[in-house]
Amino acid sequence: MRLFYRLFVWLYPKAAWLLSFYNPKAALWVRGRRYQFRKLHTVFHKNDRPVVWMHCSSLGEFEQGKPLLESIRQQYPHYFMLLTFFSPSGYEVRKNDPVADHICYLPMDRPYTAQKFLNIVQPSLVLFVKYEYWFYYLNEIKERNIPLLLISGVFREDQPFFKWYGGFYRKMLQCFTHLFVQNKASLLRLEQIGTANKASISGDTRFDRVIQIADTFPSFELIEQFCNQYPVIIAGSTWTDDDEALDHFVNHHPDIRFIIAPHDIDEDRLKECEKLYTHTIRYSILKETKQLPEGVHVLIMDNMGMLSSIYRYATIAYIGGGFGDDGIHNALEAAVFYKPLVFGPVYDKYTEAIELVEREAAFSIEDALELEDQLAVLLSDSTLLEQAGRAAGTYVKEKSGACNKIMDYIQAKRLLTN
Repeated sequence: MRLFYRLFVWLYPKAAWLLSFYNPKAALWVRGRRYQFRKLHTVFHKNDRPVVWMHCSSLGEFEQGKPLLESIRQQYPHYFMLLTFFSPSGYEVRKNDPVADHICYLPMDRPYTAQKFLNIVQPSLVLFVKYEYWFYYLNEIKERNIPLLLISGVFREDQPFFKWYGGFYRKMLQCFTHLFVQNKASLLRLEQIGTANKASISGDTRFDRVIQIADTFPSFELIEQFCNQYPVIIAGSTWTDDDEALDHFVNHHPDIRFIIAPHDIDEDRLKECEKLYTHTIRYSILKETKQLPEGVHVLIMDNMGMLSSIYRYATIAYIGGGFGDDGIHNALEAAVFYKPLVFGPVYDKYTEAIELVEREAAFSIEDALELEDQLAVLLSDSTLLEQAGRAAGTYVKEKSGACNKIMDYIQAKRLLTN
C-alpha cells in the first residue's frame, strides 16, 4: 500500500497542474503552493515563539477546529498559531482569519517536504482535524516526539483502517499521541484494531463552533429587508440535484422568500441556478443596487462565508448534498438556530443527521414530490414547525463541550506551558 500511496502523492500535483488550465479550483491549488517554502522561511525566520500547528482539509474542518484554536490562543497567548489547508475552498475563504498568525497551504506529502516543513516550523503541538491522514507528515512528527492530536475524528467500517489491506493506514493512527473521536461507534472500531488505548470520546467540536457563530449575532440588513415578514426557506450548500428538486416548489410560491446558497459559486453554477429558478437576484447585485426588483422572491448567494450566520432568518432550512454520494453538508449550522431541517436521502454517514431525524427535528425526503409535500406540511402546521425547531436547537446545546474536554487533556498532559 505504501507504493500506491507514494504513486498517489507523486501523481496528484501533476494532475492538478493539468487540470489548472481549465479548472479554477485546481488553478488555485497549484498557484497557492508556489514559493511555499520561501514564504515559510520569511515568516518563521523571525519567529521566536513556540508554535501550535493545526491542519484542516477544507472549510468544514476549519469550522470544527476554530473553537479549539481560539481557546488555545486565549489561554496561551504567547504561542504562534499556524493554520494549514489542503483545499482551496478552505484556504481562499479563511486565509485572512485572525485566529492564526500565519495561514497557508500544506505542501504535498513527501518525505523530503515533510522534513523540510517541520524543520522550518518546529511545532510544539500538532492538531489534525477529523479526516486528514498524511503518512510522511505523521511519521515525521512521531519521529520527532512532537505531541499530535486528532480532533473530532470519525471512524466507519468502510475506511481502509479496518480492511485486511489496512496495515499501512493503521500505522498512521499509531503516530497520534491521542485520538479524540466523536462517538462510541468510532471508539469501538478503534478497539477492533488495538488503538483504543490512545483514544477517547470528546464529541464533535462543530457543536461548539456553531454555538459560537450563533452567539455572535451578526446582522445583515439586506437579508432582513429581503425576508421582510415572509416565510423564508434557506437552501444551503445545494448541488444541481438539490436545485432540480426544489425549483418547481420555489417557482410556484411567490408568497415565500427563498435564499439559495450553492455549494460552488463559479459562474456556470450561478447561471444554472438562475435558469432553474425564476424571479431571482444575486446577492452581489442586491448589495450594489440596494433595490429589490418587483416580483423577485429568490435570492442567490454568490459569495462564501455568510451561510452559517444567515440561517437565523430561515423558517425552514434545506440542507444540500443529500442526493449525492457524499451526503448532506453541515446540518448543525441551521439546527443551532432552532430551525426545522429538510434534506435528501443520503445522510447515513453523519451521526448528527441520523439523530436529528430520530428526534423529529429533521426530515429526509426521497424526491421532489416528497420534498414539496414535506415543505407544505411544515409551513401549514405551526405546532409541528415549532416543535421540530425546538428539538433541533436543544440537540445542539446538549452535544456541546468537546472543546473543553480537549483543552482539559492538553492542560493535564502539560502539552503547552505558560
